[in-house]
Amino acid sequence: MPNNESSNAAPLPVTAAEVILSTRKLCKVYGKGDIQVHALRDVDLELYTGEMAVLLGASGSGKSTLLNIIGGLDVGSSGEVFYRQQNLSKFSERELTNYRRHNIGFVFQFYSLISSLTARENVALVTDIAESPMSTDEALELVGLKERMDHFPAELSGGEQQRVAIARAIAKRPKILLCDEPTGALDAETGRLVLSVLAAVNQQTDTTTAIITHNAAIGKMGDTVIRMSSGHIVEITRNATRANVNEIEW
Repeated sequence: MPNNESSNAAPLPVTAAEVILSTRKLCKVYGKGDIQVHALRDVDLELYTGEMAVLLGASGSGKSTLLNIIGGLDVGSSGEVFYRQQNLSKFSERELTNYRRHNIGFVFQFYSLISSLTARENVALVTDIAESPMSTDEALELVGLKERMDHFPAELSGGEQQRVAIARAIAKRPKILLCDEPTGALDAETGRLVLSVLAAVNQQTDTTTAIITHNAAIGKMGDTVIRMSSGHIVEITRNATRANVNEIEW
């Protein structure tokens, strides 16, 4: 298993880190005419290379909409999204597909593993199409599943299945790892184990990591805490140090 102590690292100084992704006046509106839902309202955000960011907010606050847009799964109604110097807002659908394929890893609440494939084979689905991937064994060892890589999903616990999903996401060496409620389907103990894996991956691979959650306690493990409400970012704070995941109570 990864060493949980690695999550105690001090946050990166903002002035010394490269902005890897940013949004400017990003808005997202669903519906037309009198029936409109403003999911995002003038969101300005910067994510830095190698940082761990935790996005907090209640259901409906706009967290998942923001993740889907910065991950290239959706597009804004107005405003701009930049990946380094590239304006994603001007990308075609094919360009967004390439952006996702080469730069973004996703981890969701539900694991979406293929039941007829082993853990190793589920991860290989990504490594087979990536440009310079990790080996499947390396990715699974990084999440602590070296001894379980030839097991099928039905033979794995929920936490182990989520760790396979994390291995699948990181195997292509993404620049940004986006995690939407990765512990939402897990009990507290198993959730801490999954979070410790995400912290270790962030430290060992220097992958910019954003975790979306409604659980405020998880904010303690991040470099940056971004609070959302009603489609707005209402507060951005920096932690002086990251809390060890095992110290988090919820």
